Amino acid sequence: MNNAELIAIQQELVKEHGPRESMEYDVVVVGGGPGGLAAAIRLKQVNPDINVCVIEKGSELGAHILSGAVMDPRALDELFPDWKERGAPLNQAVTEDRFLFLNETGSHHVPHWMLPGCFQNHGNYVISLGNVVRWLGQQAEALGVEIFPGFAAAEVLFDEQGAVKGVATGNMGVGRDGQPTSDFQVGMELHAKYTVFAEGARGHLGKQLIARYQLDAGRDPQVHGIGIKELWEIDPAKHVPGLVIHTAGWPLANDTYGGSFLYHLENNQVAVGFVIGLGYSNPYLSPFDEFQRYKTHPSIRSFLEGGKRISYGARALTAGGLQSLPKFVFPGGALVGCDAGFLNASRIKGSHAAIKTGVLAANAIAEALTAGRAQDTLDAYTQAFEGSWLHDEHKKAKNFKQWMSKGLYAGALMVGIEQKVFVDWFKTAPPWTLHHRYADHEALKPAAQCQPIAYPKPDGKLSFDKLSSVFLSSTNHVENQPAHLTLKDVNVPVTVNLAKYAGPEQRYCPAGVYEFVKNSDNTDRLQINAQNCVHCKTCDIKDPTQNIVWITPEGGGGPNYPNM
Repeated sequence: MNNAELIAIQQELVKEHGPRESMEYDVVVVGGGPGGLAAAIRLKQVNPDINVCVIEKGSELGAHILSGAVMDPRALDELFPDWKERGAPLNQAVTEDRFLFLNETGSHHVPHWMLPGCFQNHGNYVISLGNVVRWLGQQAEALGVEIFPGFAAAEVLFDEQGAVKGVATGNMGVGRDGQPTSDFQVGMELHAKYTVFAEGARGHLGKQLIARYQLDAGRDPQVHGIGIKELWEIDPAKHVPGLVIHTAGWPLANDTYGGSFLYHLENNQVAVGFVIGLGYSNPYLSPFDEFQRYKTHPSIRSFLEGGKRISYGARALTAGGLQSLPKFVFPGGALVGCDAGFLNASRIKGSHAAIKTGVLAANAIAEALTAGRAQDTLDAYTQAFEGSWLHDEHKKAKNFKQWMSKGLYAGALMVGIEQKVFVDWFKTAPPWTLHHRYADHEALKPAAQCQPIAYPKPDGKLSFDKLSSVFLSSTNHVENQPAHLTLKDVNVPVTVNLAKYAGPEQRYCPAGVYEFVKNSDNTDRLQINAQNCVHCKTCDIKDPTQNIVWITPEGGGGPNYPNM
């Protein structure tokens, strides 16, 4: 069934088996990541009597959290000045930064004195963001926040004036044919005076709200990257606790934006990953295979050889910066963190921005509730952001992604000039502003205009295939449920995507969800292996016809990331 048919069936089930039960809160937070939990915590810090709940689609807090990650603790310092005494899992301080430009066989090390401040990490920590989120959840529950993991917000609820009045969770126990099974349960409505959306990049409901309220009017298109990450346990003799390595260049072509990270955590573990901008033009490019190829470079394999890969995952990230930020308030609610796009691509960091925006939104909500307001527009949140250090940080980085999209060498030169001269020396933002001209899905060229890319077969030691990688993500979905990866038109994948672009969905997906197979009459069809989906949202972003629509599966489905 297509997207419209599935939505219609779900709505009919609600009518037939409803009305849905409802629960009332002062504030409902959608998403138990760093931004959502920071908002909930701050609300309780300001006023313990505010009634707050957090719903999280993952099976537990942290199950769907994936990030590099090197964390700037500035926002956490503001939320919990005593976070060290509280046992926050920021255990490994950064001890050294290295930035390498790679070619196929060698590398060039950028001297530290030439490295712009945005690439320096003194005072930051190498972390598992999933573990930090679990710790934030403990702090939130201790303050009285109600947290419900395993419940996916599937629908935004509106009042008669068009303001957001809460969300509804998805129906449970719906079969693949869209009909109720013996385990069927209708979803529940969560009503609130204000609703905070903190779903991460390309949030399912955030996307709908941006369109409904035209929050992106007058803004640049949002642009994204896909981040693919593995966690390794390496030879203790090769482990350098706190070492942070970033690279640019090989294996990507010079006109393709992307780069890598290799972070040394505690306990002989390293996080290794690759980020590729989804504005690439060659439909034959496979981000997953570029990452696997990258690990074979002499400068990287030297750390990994003899080690063991213990986890895998992927997630889209926002990279548009200040010019692509939508308006993030609307009647009855607000967007925080990557649901709005607050990640700072120049610093390769977003968790501090998520926490800070969660706090700013919470302060505005607490003020509104004290004044007896409800379901209006939280302009104080916007004003607070514009006066914050986070806005200053984004303003200084406003041209980073635009320059880097112009090619590796020209981009690196201009970013170096802007960040070293204007930001580091003169302590000011660049005097000019560049703009994103098109969205990621508009960037692909027809396959006939591009060169196929021959990727080496995985060796099973440093490089691996998609299915064995997905296995390490512990991804699981209830098998007998409608596919949460839906199509507006079931014919488009073959008649347009395969015919014109050589079926790019089978390459940009890092989990083997999409494959073209032959029917008995030798015609082609798109097979969707929704069970494999790691919820990265890349297909929803990169599909050139915007025919694929990611919707929420049953709560608790998806990856179960440990220590990611």
